[in-house]
Amino acid sequence: MAQLQNTNFELEAPLRPLGSEEESRTPFPKLLILLAKRKVFVLVFVGLAAVSSIVVSLLLPKTFTASTRLMPPQQNQSLSAASMLNQLGGALGAIAGQGLGLHSTGEIYVSMLHSRAIADAMIDRFSLMSLYGQKLRSSTRQKLESRTEVILSKDGTITISVEDRDPQRAADIANAYVDELTKLTKTLAVSEAGKRRIFFEREVKLASDDLAAAEVALKQTQLKTGLILLDSQSRAMIDAVAGVRARIASQEVMVQSMRSFATDDNPELVRAVGELDALHKQLSRLEGGGGGNRSFTEIPVEKVPTEGLEYVRKLRDVKYREALFELLAKQYEIAKIDEAKDSLIVQQLDSAIPPDLRTSPKRGVIVMIGTFLALALAILIVLLMEKVEEARNDPQFLSRWETFKFYLFSTHKS
Repeated sequence: MAQLQNTNFELEAPLRPLGSEEESRTPFPKLLILLAKRKVFVLVFVGLAAVSSIVVSLLLPKTFTASTRLMPPQQNQSLSAASMLNQLGGALGAIAGQGLGLHSTGEIYVSMLHSRAIADAMIDRFSLMSLYGQKLRSSTRQKLESRTEVILSKDGTITISVEDRDPQRAADIANAYVDELTKLTKTLAVSEAGKRRIFFEREVKLASDDLAAAEVALKQTQLKTGLILLDSQSRAMIDAVAGVRARIASQEVMVQSMRSFATDDNPELVRAVGELDALHKQLSRLEGGGGGNRSFTEIPVEKVPTEGLEYVRKLRDVKYREALFELLAKQYEIAKIDEAKDSLIVQQLDSAIPPDLRTSPKRGVIVMIGTFLALALAILIVLLMEKVEEARNDPQFLSRWETFKFYLFSTHKS
């Protein structure tokens, strides 16, 4: 009997239920058991997801990316800033340059490429509002911004990449960015010479308008007084005063222009201020008749006969405006020449060409990600199904479920 009982024990040992002491010491992954139990559902679910991912990847529109590379001009810093940074030297000079806001030319051009002016020019040039199906210009700018990438590399070159469904249009838009950037640089004062050119251009325009007004006023005075010519002494006095006043006005413009990029201790600025003070003293002698020996040209203007004083003043104003206009025009021409020397020409290293390979969709990646997510979701569903099945066999759970439904659907008031 003992031998027979031992035999029965050995036969029943492999049939021990799950969760026994021996099972807990050498556990088999329960998840694999559940997946094997519902292998048909998992295979069908993952297979359908993989097929769906393939179909979606084939239906997604193709997009192409065209790139162009350009080299911005190297802009020279102002003399005062450059000398100061050289004295600091090395890494300390670079840190000081950043603190002073002396950004590289590449950073300036990247900001210009992201500007609204260029975006609007691109929208109008390629009719992007209708192409992107947008009703608002602002949303079209955002759409264009999302499809455009501007990268400033360490070597100073700028890469512009444009994504579009049409490879030829992608290349055209990328190359158009370079064209619009070139146009924008011609209207903006990026260099120091360009800033001076715009400054003197504005001053010359104002001086020209003032000269025209002074000439009209002189003509009216001539008609009123009947004076046409003055004696040589009066004309010499007028020419001298007008010349000095014009030089003062031109020197003041020069000092104002230098203050925009130089410090008060700059030797060139100090010398210009000294020359301006000397001109003011000379003008005070001519107009006020300061003491001391003087030539006939230094006789005070107030000594001119009374009947011709109004005419003298109008004529002096015209002479002053003429001299000022000539001096400012010379400075304007000099600034234009300096700007031409420092011409900011954007050089396109590599023109964008229509790409022959699509950028997206990456079908292999889409299928792999879709299949992986489907497998993870299938595992979660299997675990949920197992929990539901275990709950159905639990009397306590069923009792609580019935109580929940009773209170949920009944109109019983507590």
